[in-house]
Amino acid sequence: MSEILQNGKKVYFLSDFHLGVPTRQESLVREKLIVQFLNEIKDSAAAVFIVGDMFDFWYEYKHVVPRGYTRLLGKLAELSDLGIQLHFFVGNHDMWMTSYFQQEFNMNVYFEPQDFEWNGKKFLVGHGDGLGPGDKGYKRLKKIFRNPFCQWAFGLLPPGIGMGLANYFSRRSRAKTSHIEEKFLGEEKEWLILYSRKVLQEKKYDFFIFGHRHLPIDHRLNENSRYINLGEWMNFFTYAVFDGNDVQLLSYQNQEHKIVRNY
Repeated sequence: MSEILQNGKKVYFLSDFHLGVPTRQESLVREKLIVQFLNEIKDSAAAVFIVGDMFDFWYEYKHVVPRGYTRLLGKLAELSDLGIQLHFFVGNHDMWMTSYFQQEFNMNVYFEPQDFEWNGKKFLVGHGDGLGPGDKGYKRLKKIFRNPFCQWAFGLLPPGIGMGLANYFSRRSRAKTSHIEEKFLGEEKEWLILYSRKVLQEKKYDFFIFGHRHLPIDHRLNENSRYINLGEWMNFFTYAVFDGNDVQLLSYQNQEHKIVRNY
């Protein structure tokens, strides 16, 4: 369904906060910065998209909410109460969500890429994990993690043990991939660019908006379509904003010179 933005209203996209790492104190500083950003945009926002990996790990036990993040969660509740549309795409670090965000924030939660349209511009939005060629090992692992039985079995672990194990493996995964995240691999090796090109063979989109990759990228796919990776909020503090006509990829901490732009 196509929506028309009111004059002066915008759509904001952010991704990959990874709250909880590397230390509680550093995560808290980052969380306060994100809350400050959300507070500054609330008057102009028609919708806010958080495109995955809000937390470095999240699991919704039936009667337990992970400790911390109260500033961000409170701000999301405020935005919802103001009538701002909230959208969250489950990432590979916080995929075990059930109903908490929907119930508390009236937030739309998605597990796969979704179509959106504003002012006649068509968007495909998703976290980005498991898309495109390669990475077969992770794709197999993702099927296991998404399996309802596996999620139920993990929930049998006491929260202290379950959260501890998950955070340990999350940190190990990041240590192995951090060097890749810092470099643009070229349009023939960037898997989300390859995925976007393949999708364009079947359906037209003006903008592909993804997270997961951690490197902020604004890449023209053809004369009418662009691929935008939102980067992250640990080094780049980047976000995208649609003003009703075009999308800009910007940095909240003046890191625009680190954005990979290919026009």
